[in-house]
Amino acid sequence: MNDDLALSLTDAELDELDLFLRRHNSDDGPLLDGVHGLLTALLIGPERARPDEWLPEVLREPFADAAEGSRILSLLARLSDSIPLEIEHERYEPILGEVDADDGGSALSAAGWCHGFAQGINLRAEFWELRLEQDAELMRLLNPVVVLAIESGALETDDSVAALDDAEYDSYLAQLPETVGALAEYWRVHPPTTREQAATGSASSIEFRVPPGRRGGRWLH
Repeated sequence: MNDDLALSLTDAELDELDLFLRRHNSDDGPLLDGVHGLLTALLIGPERARPDEWLPEVLREPFADAAEGSRILSLLARLSDSIPLEIEHERYEPILGEVDADDGGSALSAAGWCHGFAQGINLRAEFWELRLEQDAELMRLLNPVVVLAIESGALETDDSVAALDDAEYDSYLAQLPETVGALAEYWRVHPPTTREQAATGSASSIEFRVPPGRRGGRWLH
């Protein structure tokens, strides 16, 4: 494995972080898929956020002790550091939720990841919304995330949108790694302009929500 990618959490470490989040964020805080979406949006977007900006979105309760705090913060830091490296080496995969399906089996859900991604956008909403108003290319690149968010119930819309069948949903899921890479490249090539930086503070946020019944299952990576 490339030395850079050694930062990536092992499955056991992801399980550990997942368990912590399920114990402490059982009501409305993000689970592992949501945290991954949040960090992804911040790390590929127009301006990175400091840990003290996004940690309150992730950690809703105090740690049991200093050892637990040190361990969880270390895992979150490594998860954050690994995302741009995985994108650079074309190894990025979104962490998705697995939920009960109508047929009694299980199905992948992007709802949590999309909700987290929207939280990341909202922390830099001014830059995203100003650019979305001006550049249709950014909206085109963001479209797979928007489609999945609407389908999963994580994004409310006033428009009547036809439901995706299973094959279409899976197709959009498969586009997420490429979509994330393309968005990262977009903001790298087209960073916020001086005018956009001066205009921040006036934009609204993109309203995403986690629908009821979508918090069960396990994460998949």
